[in-house]
Amino acid sequence: MIYFAYGSNMNASRMSARNINFTSRQFAKLAGYKLVFNKKAKDGDFAYANIMPSDKDIVEGVLYEFPDTEIVTIDRAEGFPRHYDKVEIVVTDKKGNSIEATTYVAQADKIVNELLPLRKYLKHLLAGKDVLTPAYFEKLSKTETL
Repeated sequence: MIYFAYGSNMNASRMSARNINFTSRQFAKLAGYKLVFNKKAKDGDFAYANIMPSDKDIVEGVLYEFPDTEIVTIDRAEGFPRHYDKVEIVVTDKKGNSIEATTYVAQADKIVNELLPLRKYLKHLLAGKDVLTPAYFEKLSKTETL
């Protein structure tokens, strides 16, 4: 399974804590999308990460490879299919190779604009610093939080 993480799963420790036995973890970018925080949390008035189509933007993230059977663990963590849907996308690695991957997009009825993420949540995204470009990390670190 090849999985593109753009939210809290960029944190390798979080993935390990969820018993995801990934065999590789590397940079990838998704063109034609932007990162937004508009997926309403099920337990409060704050937001989680989501991606939305945007011709002029890109989303950086972490590309993981792990056994196919382990996706069910991430499905549960992401609230699939009630909260997020699984979609197939094409990302680009550092060498410019196109790679097909699975990612999650918030269900339309779970999107609420004008919410902010918790600082604690954003720290999981910032844990991807070792993989992200410095410019993207800097932009991400300036995200307004609760």
